[in-house]
Amino acid sequence: MNTTGLRVVIDTNVLIAMIGLSSPYRPIFDSIIDGELTMCITTEILYEYQEILARKNGADVADNMIQFFSIHPFVEKVEPFYHFKIIEQDPDDDKFIDCAVAASADCIVSNDRHFSHPRLLDFPKVRVLTAEKFMEKYYS
Repeated sequence: MNTTGLRVVIDTNVLIAMIGLSSPYRPIFDSIIDGELTMCITTEILYEYQEILARKNGADVADNMIQFFSIHPFVEKVEPFYHFKIIEQDPDDDKFIDCAVAASADCIVSNDRHFSHPRLLDFPKVRVLTAEKFMEKYYS
């Protein structure tokens, strides 16, 4: 495993998948907990995490996770000053791109097909890996 120093933005679909103890993506979450990986977030991303976690796992789980993200030293909160508006099919996903650019993140980890937009190959150049590809690259 070589995630030390990596800065990533985690899409909500991967967040939900990685927090389970038996999840194949659990090493990503453990790397954040252990300080081997820096997770970059914005206030807007936190709100989405809370909403989806509450719906899927209950309010207590959502509140505990948001508290964790708010105080953990390897979860870095950034505020984007520009909104790129790249993903026309699902503009709600743009917040992850804006965060990645503002945080100078190494990549976005997402299983959402909307992140394969060709404009991400140009400016802003944002690397997107599925959770599976991220696991193959950094945890094999």
